[in-house]
Amino acid sequence: MNYYSLHHKAPKVSFQDAVVKGIAPDKGLYFPEKINPLPKEFFDNIENFSKNEIAFELISQFVGDEIPENVIKEIIADTLSFDFPLIEIEKDILSLELFNGPTMAFKDVGARFMARCLSYFNKNNNNEITVLVATSGDTGGAVASGFLGVKGVNVLILYPSGKVSNVQEKQLTTLGKNIKALEVKGTFDDCQHMVKNAFLDKDITDKIQLTSANSINVARWLPQMFYFAFAYQQLKHKNKAMIFSIPSGNFGNICAGMMAKQLGLPINHFIAATNINRVVPNYLKSGKYIPLKSKQTISNAMDVGDPSNFIRILEIYKNDLITLKKNA
Repeated sequence: MNYYSLHHKAPKVSFQDAVVKGIAPDKGLYFPEKINPLPKEFFDNIENFSKNEIAFELISQFVGDEIPENVIKEIIADTLSFDFPLIEIEKDILSLELFNGPTMAFKDVGARFMARCLSYFNKNNNNEITVLVATSGDTGGAVASGFLGVKGVNVLILYPSGKVSNVQEKQLTTLGKNIKALEVKGTFDDCQHMVKNAFLDKDITDKIQLTSANSINVARWLPQMFYFAFAYQQLKHKNKAMIFSIPSGNFGNICAGMMAKQLGLPINHFIAATNINRVVPNYLKSGKYIPLKSKQTISNAMDVGDPSNFIRILEIYKNDLITLKKNA
């Protein structure tokens, strides 16, 4: 599987290069060259598969032959070492619990998957890789936990001062070993811009191999497809339309759900639940995408004024607002 930059000014790369580079040289996010729907029979019989088997079917085309099948299955098994129960809140309204991982963040799956892929790619490489990541709270903790002790990988986390919880800050700053955290005077968007600009700074990249563990990295983003299939597996017997309401900050999780839909998962509709940072809702109303300075709220992980993954959502729906509204 090859990946291309959404800015269309950089060469196509392999899955390995997309993971290791994190972001394209033209500052664009990588996107898979093809999305091949899975056989209808797979979804019709999904209750007969284990979580690991479902995850393998969803992710294998995006990895291709760059990681041997037995190794990618081991990575999946190690990644999905906790449960994803669907809890009924009231009739026909259910909550998919994604906080059972080691840092209680839904991002544990993507962080663990990416860390293990990067460890495989780096196993015969004597050069160290630096994972540079911006966090508004839970990403940093999940990445720190996922990459702790991974050979040949150093992690540098940027987080906004006073805008993460005490628990989250401790998750970032207390592990030591190959994990370092820097407190930034500013917002998450400031941290994210610093990360993106670092990738374009040749004085840095000529000396250090950088990659990112935010959802801009395909190996952090794509495994989030698993959640939606796990929910469908538990709901299939109800034979009812599935509508997902997803808390959205950088829009990586909802974008992964839309990718799962492209693979054939029968999802009827997505609701992007946002807080006062309403860049995407404003776009859906006006047709104009205007980034704004993020505003701090109690839902700090959603405080994003320029969500990176929205460009991937636009790519999925061919940059057509009407198609996006109709199909998403």
